[in-house]
Amino acid sequence: MKKLLFICSKNKLRSPTAEAVFAEYEGLETDSAGLDHYAEVPVSTEAIEWADIIFVMEQSHKRKLTKNYQAFLKDKKIICLDIPDEFSYMEPALIDILKKKVLPLLGNY
Repeated sequence: MKKLLFICSKNKLRSPTAEAVFAEYEGLETDSAGLDHYAEVPVSTEAIEWADIIFVMEQSHKRKLTKNYQAFLKDKKIICLDIPDEFSYMEPALIDILKKKVLPLLGNY
């Protein structure tokens, strides 16, 4: 079972979409969070420690995550998907981009 954590800013559009899309795949557990203080579900050290792979939507998220959670990221794989904040929740174009970028990184899918 691979555990995937998806992170964006507010945890309203991109990361919850990714969580929902990949939750449908057998062998994957998913969660999502946001880096902003007012995120729907703020990033927690527990979520970081739980995850096998952390996907961030933008380089700025990777920098902020690394800056604020350095001690918890020691052996964590962090992948930036470079997906801008211009999509709606569960928008088909966002789902297509997520699948094209994430699935090749997971193997077996």
